[in-house]
Amino acid sequence: MRQSRLFTKIEKNPPKDEESLNALLLERGGFIHRLMSGVYSYLPLGLLVLKKIEQIIREEMNAVGGQEVLMPALHPLENYIKTGRENISDLFHTALGNGSKFVLGQSHEEVVVPLVQHYAHSYKDLPLAVYQIQTKFRNELRAKSGLFRGREFPMKDMYSFHLTEDDFEKYYDVVKKAYIKIFERAGIGGKTYFTYAAGGTFSKFSHEFQMLTPAGEDTIYTCEKCRIAVNDEIKDVHKNCPECGGALSGPKKAIEVGNIFPLKTKFSGAFGLTVKNEEGKEVPVFMGCYGIGLSRLMGAVAEVCNDQNGLIWPESVAPFSVHLVYLRSDDKNVRAEADKLYEKLTVEGTPVLYDDREDKSAGEKFAESDIIGIPVRAVVSEKTLKSASVELKGRGEKDFKLVKISEIKKYVK
Repeated sequence: MRQSRLFTKIEKNPPKDEESLNALLLERGGFIHRLMSGVYSYLPLGLLVLKKIEQIIREEMNAVGGQEVLMPALHPLENYIKTGRENISDLFHTALGNGSKFVLGQSHEEVVVPLVQHYAHSYKDLPLAVYQIQTKFRNELRAKSGLFRGREFPMKDMYSFHLTEDDFEKYYDVVKKAYIKIFERAGIGGKTYFTYAAGGTFSKFSHEFQMLTPAGEDTIYTCEKCRIAVNDEIKDVHKNCPECGGALSGPKKAIEVGNIFPLKTKFSGAFGLTVKNEEGKEVPVFMGCYGIGLSRLMGAVAEVCNDQNGLIWPESVAPFSVHLVYLRSDDKNVRAEADKLYEKLTVEGTPVLYDDREDKSAGEKFAESDIIGIPVRAVVSEKTLKSASVELKGRGEKDFKLVKISEIKKYVK
């Protein structure tokens, strides 16, 4: 992508109406734009990051046997009456002109159970896991903290269906490991803990994945030996590590980046979802649900992957692999060589943001490059071309190195 054609611009000053670091960095860098509190547009650079996160999640969900679907965002209120969730505080309610009442989906238990009920009738149809990546709506009283707490946001939610509780527990552990892989691939694995937590409206206990950050809304206590944590809300139950019995370290601030819940038969029972077992007897179906907010994960990466100059995207979720920077020159050959290198890298499959702008100084370009935070910056100038080279610098590094243009593919992906 040529930066001269990018319709968004770097904000010279941080937005005045944002307090969270992730929103300040992402808005200033031209990744997102706030329409109103808790509702954002994802701009070209931001959408590229979001799509990379989406692909990581999709790959890991497919690897554990999840089947991708897309369910409606508009749900009949009567389904929520069946499960007793029609009055939960974060539902958006709406109605048709004829008086029919609906809600906007903040999760999809009330939709996925009738869907599976239509197709699953026998033990032979289980186990089954379906997931979607779709927009969710939550009537947050105080949408705050940038992408951490929104009113409209993209989310991956998966639901699994099992003949026995034992089969569910085995699959639950498989998904837990897949979630750990997702956060490792997204670049925050070292700061993220599998966390024992309260179950909310679903069950007595659940599990979260909490990322350490001073901006966190939650308080956790960690066991470094087991790489697990306990949420402060159940600290009276788990005074020591639930796995090794050792002392817990804390308190520490953290933000939830994912969660998994054992639903048992709460929702399948509400809709009468049963299947015939091998003896031909109708038995209840055990369920689990597994959620990750894509935008929240994007905000979490931005919150911890940065320095005083701007973002430092991990390669796995960066909008581009290389930020190619052309330094303005009276020598037309400099521009020609920069254009040629951009075309070469693009043809070879390297994602490149090419700063081909003629109206920006070297200092302005370098400052904006740091704000955007692409992993590698490659500079083409009169000086570098004297040795048929480019100047390469990692975003988180202080020093640069000269690399022959003919050898640049050894250093970039």
